[in-house]
Amino acid sequence: MRPCAFLLAFFSAFALGQNFPARPVRVVVPFPPGGGADALARIMAPKLTEIWKQQVIVENRPGASGHIGADFVAQSPADGHTLLMSSTASLTESNVSQFAPVTLVSASPYIVTAGPKLQVSSVLELIAVARANPGKLSFASSGTGAASHLSAELFKSMARVDLLHVPYKGTGPAVTDLLAGQVDLLFAPSQSVIQHVRAGKLKALAVTGAKRSETLPELPTVAESGLPGYEAVGWFGLLAPAATPQPLVRQLSIDANRVLSDSQTRARMQALGADPAGNTPEEVARFIRDDQAKWAKLMSEAGIKPEGS
Repeated sequence: MRPCAFLLAFFSAFALGQNFPARPVRVVVPFPPGGGADALARIMAPKLTEIWKQQVIVENRPGASGHIGADFVAQSPADGHTLLMSSTASLTESNVSQFAPVTLVSASPYIVTAGPKLQVSSVLELIAVARANPGKLSFASSGTGAASHLSAELFKSMARVDLLHVPYKGTGPAVTDLLAGQVDLLFAPSQSVIQHVRAGKLKALAVTGAKRSETLPELPTVAESGLPGYEAVGWFGLLAPAATPQPLVRQLSIDANRVLSDSQTRARMQALGADPAGNTPEEVARFIRDDQAKWAKLMSEAGIKPEGS
């Protein structure tokens, strides 16, 4: 690039950042209401509204395990006014290059959650029942290739059990059928099920992280409950279209991290069992690459193809 062209691009990006936001900002959640991404976006939106002095609107665009909403954001103007609250399922090797990572919002263990009809109270009991009834216990997910799906597939592989996968178009509908006893299990983001667990409508068996969750310390890990070495986390991150100028991406990250460090925001997230994160664009990009590599290996071994691929 010639020096004059470089300077023009730099000052154009700087001016774009200075003018942001010029209108309301949309945070697209690529899943139906009631899921983890939706809950976190709605917690962050009021605080971002305060910082930006423009309304931040949460917009649900579900379908294809998050790919419909993700594609919409990828094709939106790269000016910071349309962002994506992404998760594991929303990104694949084929579309990750279409986004500029802004910050990690939360990387929390999922909860192994049993429905009211499943008579188990621990991971060991679950494994025993599953082995005695191969293919008869069902687990819901928010879609093929979603963290709720892959964490259960990892459990199946390590525990050597046969469970029936029932994919939904989001965590919200999956939770609804779990409550109704239509499915037996859900590896769920805490913010989607914790109120039902506390109300006694669902049973929390364990968390999927390598160590106990800071927000749910009473729950054992899957690893300490009888499946050593098991570890899976569900992450949520804020992304912008790939062509968004880096100065603007960095400003978006700074502002989002201000929200994630806010005591009220952290308290609301932790009340739902979500561990607040927050980091730089470079750090979240590295995190996403490592996470994708882990799950790509599992999907290849299990012959799983994500929706939208």
